[in-house]
Amino acid sequence: MNDHANISAHQARRLSVAPMMDWTDRHCRVFHRQLTHRALLYTEMLTTGAVIHGDRDHLLGYDPCEHPVALQLGGSDPAELADAARIGQDLGYDEINLNCGCPSDRVQSGRFGACLMAEPDTVARGVDAMRKAVSVPVTVKCRIGIDDQDAETDFTRFIETVASAGCDTFIVHARKAWLDGLSPKQNRDVPPLDYGRVYRLKEARPDLHVSINGGIETLEQALVHLEHVDGVMLGRAAYQHPWLLADVDRLIFGAAENPVASRMDAAERMTGYIEQRQAQGDYITRITRHMMGLFHAQPGGRLWRRMLSEDARRDGAGVEVLHDALGVVADAMAARHAAE
Repeated sequence: MNDHANISAHQARRLSVAPMMDWTDRHCRVFHRQLTHRALLYTEMLTTGAVIHGDRDHLLGYDPCEHPVALQLGGSDPAELADAARIGQDLGYDEINLNCGCPSDRVQSGRFGACLMAEPDTVARGVDAMRKAVSVPVTVKCRIGIDDQDAETDFTRFIETVASAGCDTFIVHARKAWLDGLSPKQNRDVPPLDYGRVYRLKEARPDLHVSINGGIETLEQALVHLEHVDGVMLGRAAYQHPWLLADVDRLIFGAAENPVASRMDAAERMTGYIEQRQAQGDYITRITRHMMGLFHAQPGGRLWRRMLSEDARRDGAGVEVLHDALGVVADAMAARHAAE
């Protein structure tokens, strides 16, 4: 058994992979777990309604190798949050996280996500209800503010109010969300980053576990942040360039060695999982789409992406697509070495 089974969610928060809609599904998380045994992985955000009334196997199913893994919820009704949190705990999730940072229109209309930054009392009631319903950690992911809020006083009020309900762990995206005037995509880049504001939160509240998120692209940057806060959350960088996760256990957690020796090894480790999921009716493209960036900037990287994208869509495509793509990459690497 991999050593990640013995890592608690609290320990794993030193480096986590962000919940990302349409990206961090169960297949993505299994792939990421081949690269790091110690980072905390998150589900996509799931609404309380979907968790309570939806197809739980489809929405909440996961592979045991994913531990430690956290369930992120979207919602604002305390009773529904408590029910959804209880379902998550019963299914074995290691943490329940409340989304107070997503700026999409759909999220606003449902009264959850970043708009809750303006309703700290609502968030506190939700956190209190979840904490009474479950024994696993209940955490909050938020921004430093929204729209015209003051990133000092309003953010302090939000943290103090929610912390008073018993939340001791905050993952903070270090920029505001502009709900009026910016698209969700723009909200990931346009509002300026303010890492100092997150550092000041940790200085003011050393009793809280504070993780920082937003614009962090390398593990070297993560190590700098870890001089000021307790944890770092990586988002798009981890998804688009997943090989950076292969150094996490050694550089961030102090492990003696990394869990995987090479990109080729990481891909090979997915073959058994692909065969298992195909036997249960999954299409290979649902898995390989998360592996596109594995050979980014490497010999054969473009051919790798094309084969996983195009060949995997053919009728009857199976794990041989992965083997063929690995063969092409191996040939490209050999040619590069010969030329050198």
